Amino acid sequence: MFTANATIKNQTGLHARPAAQLVALCKKFSSNIQITDASGKKFDPKSIIGVLSAGISQGADVQVTAEGDDENEAVRQIVSFINDLAE
Repeated sequence: MFTANATIKNQTGLHARPAAQLVALCKKFSSNIQITDASGKKFDPKSIIGVLSAGISQGADVQVTAEGDDENEAVRQIVSFINDLAE
């Protein structure tokens, strides 16, 4: 299991377009991936419904966790995507 933290910097948070991009990125990995917000709410980033219903807004700190063969690379790329997200 590998875990890292990220902060949503995008003014509109994880709305439809970045949420779809995040889901597409996560689906490239075979690892089980989970994102946890500051309140402890967990969601599956391979599900567009899960991402959108999480309501992650600007300034939110999240924890990305992956478990599987490509867990390190998955977490690294997802954290990079979230930290670099700006629209």
